[in-house]
Amino acid sequence: MRTRTEKTLSLTKDWHLSKVQQVADTVKKEIVKGGLKKDDQLPSINDFSRTYSVARDTVEKAYQILKDERYIVSVKGRGYFVKGVPAKKLRVLLVMNKISAYKKIVYNSFVKALGNKAVVDLQIHHYRLDILKDIVESRISQYDHFVIMPHFTHDTDPRKVLALLRSIPSGKLTILDKRITGLDNPAEVYQDFENDIYEALVSQSELIEKYNNLVVILRSDEFHPREIIKGIRRFCRKYKKGFTVASGAEELELQPATLYIETSESDLAYLMKKAKELRFRLSKDIGIISFNETVLKDLLQVTVVTTNFDKMGEAAAASLLNKHPQRTKVPFDFIKRKTV
Repeated sequence: MRTRTEKTLSLTKDWHLSKVQQVADTVKKEIVKGGLKKDDQLPSINDFSRTYSVARDTVEKAYQILKDERYIVSVKGRGYFVKGVPAKKLRVLLVMNKISAYKKIVYNSFVKALGNKAVVDLQIHHYRLDILKDIVESRISQYDHFVIMPHFTHDTDPRKVLALLRSIPSGKLTILDKRITGLDNPAEVYQDFENDIYEALVSQSELIEKYNNLVVILRSDEFHPREIIKGIRRFCRKYKKGFTVASGAEELELQPATLYIETSESDLAYLMKKAKELRFRLSKDIGIISFNETVLKDLLQVTVVTTNFDKMGEAAAASLLNKHPQRTKVPFDFIKRKTV
């Protein structure tokens, strides 16, 4: 550490700013232009207060701002020292298909993992490619990195999706939650929807043996990945189970010896209500597996298959900070409870 600098500072005078901010800006500007260099020692709070006729409390608060913004550091018993101009924070745009409890978990873990290394803005494209196109084209020069969930309506042309994603420089793009074929060496943090559900069911084949039929409920208005159907159908072929796809649980007539796999909490509610009305015993007469873990499902002891959404956000942050693009598959779990 260098000894205390004797440099005389010219206090910023701007009536738009509080006195605290004026003091902080004065020191900050000197650091940025090189008048105060790394390891220079700043005047003590008392010395600064006396020299510049500023209240001690004002100086203390200004120094705290400078510490929080990583311009200076304090060393116990020695004082305050210049750390330097903090590294530029990345500007990141996270674009999701929708807001849900699970997406909030991803967002929170992503922001937490990035810490003070990035500023994250959020946009929603609502499964619409035209909205995503407007978002990207109007903001391409404003952000250092784009993190995009490319889930769209089932009639969306995949060639147009690919063309839009290719318009973003590969070093500025991370694909989140699913894989997109055709991109050159992309950074991807993804679920493998078909293989994840297939392998989860296979791992519990003895538990599922008592069911003759499997019904997967995929609501047409939810736009869930159709790969889920492929994975469950593969399982049913391998273990010789009947297989049906339903678009909702409202009109569904529950049948014994059937395992229902749902992707919507509203369908879960319908299934449990109907099972109670028909006096079907869960895990005996019928079974229920729900996609994606929540606190409520834990409390109700509902069996779930779920992506680790915390890990998804953390992996996306790690991929963004890694200068070399990488593909990361997110863990997928089967949590056995009382409904299977």
